[in-house]
Amino acid sequence: MKQFFHNKKVLLIGGTGTIGTAILQRLLECDVRTVRVFSRDEHKQFDMQNQYKDKRLRFLLGDVRDYDRVLRAAEGIDVIFNLAALKHVPACEYDPYEAVMTNVFGTQNVIRAAVTQNAGHVVLTSSDKAVSPTNAMGATKLLAERLISTAYFSHGSKKTAFCAVRFGNVLGSRGSVVPLFRRQILTDYRITVTDPSMTRFMMTCDEAADLTIQAASHAKYGEIFVLKMPVLKIGDLSEAVIEMVCDEYGISKDNVGIDTIGSRPGEKPYEELMTYEESEFAFDLDRMYMVSHQYYYNRYLKDDPHLRKAPNKVYSSKDSELMTKEQIKSIIKSKDLI
Repeated sequence: MKQFFHNKKVLLIGGTGTIGTAILQRLLECDVRTVRVFSRDEHKQFDMQNQYKDKRLRFLLGDVRDYDRVLRAAEGIDVIFNLAALKHVPACEYDPYEAVMTNVFGTQNVIRAAVTQNAGHVVLTSSDKAVSPTNAMGATKLLAERLISTAYFSHGSKKTAFCAVRFGNVLGSRGSVVPLFRRQILTDYRITVTDPSMTRFMMTCDEAADLTIQAASHAKYGEIFVLKMPVLKIGDLSEAVIEMVCDEYGISKDNVGIDTIGSRPGEKPYEELMTYEESEFAFDLDRMYMVSHQYYYNRYLKDDPHLRKAPNKVYSSKDSELMTKEQIKSIIKSKDLI
């Protein structure tokens, strides 16, 4: 990765978020030439400027919905990471058109700007909710993936390579359930859980950042990289957080209750990262699967001796081995999330 990013100019769209910050840290270790951090949050940009006093950093205010602004931000750029998204399921259910504007039109703006400016690589961060979507957020992310996977057809003589990275819930990210549980325990002695039997893919911000950066160097034909990650049950996560918070603050676990409030609109009891149909055109890259477009699979990839075929099956949290409570606690403790 250090060789790939050496002396490159990188644009982080939505770069002031949790994953954007983690990616920025990796990039600064890779001897990049310049990193442009593009976002609409001036306060977070101000905080980042004070945290990272690095001459290679540039901060640009703007919205991914504004094509002209994205076009200017992408001038002379080698690698673009599009992290800008509306990602909270209930908010997207309430205002689905806003999700379309950011997740779909915003992605198309990035594609157009990248091709016009002849950028080398574009990486879109996506979600497990894009697989067999049952909510507006997942549907818009699926459309964004389709835009990325077919962008190669229309980029003409330009060199731009596109890919998307699909992962599940990120522990410790903005809006993560762990700090919410902690706050509820300390203020109300009760936590709210949608459905304890729900299963979810989980990973840390560091893992998401590392594998997103790694995907950039593999991008060629609009691939979707499906990051492998552990699975937990929401009930086990809630119990693990209760036990850890109670131990830290000397609270009796018996005094903390759990209110089951039922699933929210658009939520599924389990998530999928890859469908059976996608697995037919997928390869196993050890830490992730690479789902290729059927056209490029048949034309370039299926007989490549350096690629190992992925198993033909659905990659679902329903059928995956669950983490134990102790394993969940270990991850939370290692990342200092409580």
